[in-house]
Amino acid sequence: MSNRQVARCGVCIALLAVSAWITVPLGPVPFTMQTFVLALLPQVMSVRDALFTVMVYLLLGAVGVPVFSGFQGGLGVLMGPTGGYLLGFAAGMPVAGAVTHADVLPGRARGVLAGVALLAVSYVLGTFQLMNVYGIDAPAALAVAVVPFAVPDVVKVVASVGVAERVCRTLGMAV
Repeated sequence: MSNRQVARCGVCIALLAVSAWITVPLGPVPFTMQTFVLALLPQVMSVRDALFTVMVYLLLGAVGVPVFSGFQGGLGVLMGPTGGYLLGFAAGMPVAGAVTHADVLPGRARGVLAGVALLAVSYVLGTFQLMNVYGIDAPAALAVAVVPFAVPDVVKVVASVGVAERVCRTLGMAV
């Protein structure tokens, strides 16, 4: 990894942490700005660097650094009711990266579809973990942890596309 890549990953890890701290509590799953930053990553980095960024972020949180929402950290957060959504970020990043870097669609459509794919993976893993931890069925889990977030998350994904274009232009990267 070049110094530039390491620096970019470090800045993005910090952005993930800060975006997690911008929280509106809505039941068991808080509303944060993480979705915006997560959707931005595969658009402004390579798939490998974006995945590395998310993995280091999760590792920092797992060892207790308070990078998760509500200034939380620790393995308990990853094993708790919302941990599946966090782990879904890592599982969804390669999917989002593949969509972002597929030249079949126009750039903006790729950015939006990549973000939606990332959300879908995170929602699926998170919902399963929420169901298991709380012992609730799928409709109940979806009602509290997906339905209230779907539209705002898609709005954040769409907003990330415009920001990604500006970041790429500023950094002299292909859009």
